[in-house]
Amino acid sequence: MAHALTPEIAARFAAIALGHVTREYPNKLDHVMAGPDDVKGPRDLHPLFYGSFDWHSCVHGYWLLARIHRLFPAAPCAAPIRGLFSAQLTGDNVAAELAYVRRPSSRGFERPYGWAWLLMLAAELERYDTEEGRRWSAALAPLGGAFAERLLEFLPRATYPVRAGAHTNTAFALALALEYAEVKGDARLSRGCAEAARAWYGRDMDCQAWEPSQDDFLSPALVEAECMRRVLPGPEFRGWFARFLPRAAQGEPATLFHPATVSDRSDGKIAHLDGLNLSRAFCWRSLAAALPEGDPVRARALDAAERHLDASLPHVAGDYMGEHWLASFALLALGAGALSFTLAASPH
Repeated sequence: MAHALTPEIAARFAAIALGHVTREYPNKLDHVMAGPDDVKGPRDLHPLFYGSFDWHSCVHGYWLLARIHRLFPAAPCAAPIRGLFSAQLTGDNVAAELAYVRRPSSRGFERPYGWAWLLMLAAELERYDTEEGRRWSAALAPLGGAFAERLLEFLPRATYPVRAGAHTNTAFALALALEYAEVKGDARLSRGCAEAARAWYGRDMDCQAWEPSQDDFLSPALVEAECMRRVLPGPEFRGWFARFLPRAAQGEPATLFHPATVSDRSDGKIAHLDGLNLSRAFCWRSLAAALPEGDPVRARALDAAERHLDASLPHVAGDYMGEHWLASFALLALGAGALSFTLAASPH
């Protein structure tokens, strides 16, 4: 039976995230100190996103909680999520985060991974149709707008894509930013991301998929395909995809269809490979939804997604090196494929 997002799994994910988004230490800062006055701790620097080991993980921990609360508003976990959001998603906290981002030394802060996840959180809050949700969304909106503008300003200067399997990957960032653009109706951002994706990836073909490396949590091959799925109309995407992975129907490159081995989940970099398995499942499910019934690649993609979930879904908690972030990628995977463009809006 295919893995699905159930109320029980959602409650487990919410409990994990509630346990770390306000856990200040241990903490790995992305912080440039311009002088002695900049020697501060996480909560002083980031009154909103100070937990979860690092800023971007805290952001997508909030995204996870926002999505689960919206999908399961009557669940027992909804009350603590509402309490957290009402306490933390305030104008003052967002203003402090915005001031940090605008420091001259923060120009490259969290680029592009943290930018993209902040946009995903803003998009999720934008989907709320309750008074409380609209208040949270309005509070975060200035930070979302700032990162959207920052991405638009950056893309014309980004001559080359980054095809790494970790935070600097540009395809994953564009994919998440495109979701924000759709939800917010931001045509400029949508156009900017689409133009960059076509320029960076439009001529790619016969991908060799030299992966995984030792600390990948993204598949450079599959996140590129997922990005292009969001950019290209259906027939154009299928033509591009057939050129990009021309032997996918035969299960090649084989590495894309087999889960990565995680040898030490207490090692923060090696634990990334559980994230790779979950993000591959997210991509394979999304890509399968874009292929017609009867396409042999569709069946292989869905099978690969399930095997990757089998390998790493049981390990979203256990050691803090994975626990502070893996559930977000599991939620992406379990929600993927329900809609042709955006991520799932309901737990199917």
